[in-house]
Amino acid sequence: MSKKKIRLHEFQSYLAARLAGTSDRSSAGLLGLQAGSDYWLVDLADSGEIVPLSPLTDVPLTKPWFAGIVNIRGNLYSVVDLSAFLGKEATPRNGSSRLLLIGTRHGSNAALLVTRMIGLRNIEALNAEPPDPQAPVWAHQAYTDNEGRRWRKLRVRDLLADDKFMDIGV
Repeated sequence: MSKKKIRLHEFQSYLAARLAGTSDRSSAGLLGLQAGSDYWLVDLADSGEIVPLSPLTDVPLTKPWFAGIVNIRGNLYSVVDLSAFLGKEATPRNGSSRLLLIGTRHGSNAALLVTRMIGLRNIEALNAEPPDPQAPVWAHQAYTDNEGRRWRKLRVRDLLADDKFMDIGV
């Protein structure tokens, strides 16, 4: 079975075309993903390319949530297991797992290992929750959907600036 690489703009165009009859494109600007048991939203403008999980190279003397480095078309990316970073179970490495290349736009070759991609989410279909003062600055916003799932919004720029995220050494 060959692993097909999915470019974000192709994925976005495909899903936007499917949503065209039910909403306008400006309301579908969030990418939904799952990391462990948590659901996350990422602004399409801040998200990068989505790629299937490739073999990762372990890096000694790093924290358990630092999954390793990966070579994507000749560029090395540091990979953080988002679920493990949040202190939860490690992401299973299987056919559903994906790498979201988040740092390229911000001058960093960083990727998040996530359980699966869910697709575009319409912000108008979600109910805003009060900001969580206990959450890190990159995860203050939260929403619920009509099925009762809680979605946290990931602010990529703030995550990349977070000292804990950048401190991978043990």
